[in-house]
Amino acid sequence: EKDTLIASKVGHRKSAENKIVLDYSYDYIISACEASLRRLRRDQIDYYQLHTAKVADLQDGACVEAMDKLLRDGKIRHWGVSLNTFNPFPEADYLFEDDLGQGFQLVLNVINQRALPIVKDALKKGYGVIARMPLQFGLLTGKFTRDTTFEKDDHRSFRLTPEILDQSISVLQPVWDLARKYETSNLGISLSYILSYPGISTVIPGLRTAEQVSQNVDGLVTISEEDRQSIEELYNEHFETLLKVMQEAG
Repeated sequence: EKDTLIASKVGHRKSAENKIVLDYSYDYIISACEASLRRLRRDQIDYYQLHTAKVADLQDGACVEAMDKLLRDGKIRHWGVSLNTFNPFPEADYLFEDDLGQGFQLVLNVINQRALPIVKDALKKGYGVIARMPLQFGLLTGKFTRDTTFEKDDHRSFRLTPEILDQSISVLQPVWDLARKYETSNLGISLSYILSYPGISTVIPGLRTAEQVSQNVDGLVTISEEDRQSIEELYNEHFETLLKVMQEAG
């Protein structure tokens, strides 16, 4: 248990009608944290994140006051903000400018590299960074083909449309070639790319089985600066355009 680090998020709750409500109020954040501690049977959460809080929520001050209170009381060790998928900059800039919090959770993967400037600034300023969506809904495992389809109730049915799959498979080949170079899997090169940045503290791929945990770890390799830059160049040449199509799809 001493070696286990717990990260959790706060700010979204279910209403009496079972609908998701955004709540960044002082009282809710305090009570939600205390409830989490009771469920976890722990005295402290290592990293507590405001789930997609906006600049307006931070400016209101209640959520920041609550996080600082939890920090002073020793109920959390660090706090930060889980940033927006496609536009992470306003909230990151606000925390940087006011020296608030100690970290971010953001989207970073081979295709979505928008948050790279934040990762580099975070390293300079001493903020930790959790990278989420490292495999872009499974696309970066390399297991999907142009003929892959999803059930209507699967969110990937509109996020990974036939058009998006077709474009992705065409432009991802140079990345898969790097996987062969490093004698790892497509999944391995996708995760290794993210972890090649010194500003990344950890990455959180989705997993359902113990086997998937092993696959995520076993495929990690150290890639060269030159190869990392080649993936960044692919973003400028191809992935940024693909990302815009994905953003429009939702």
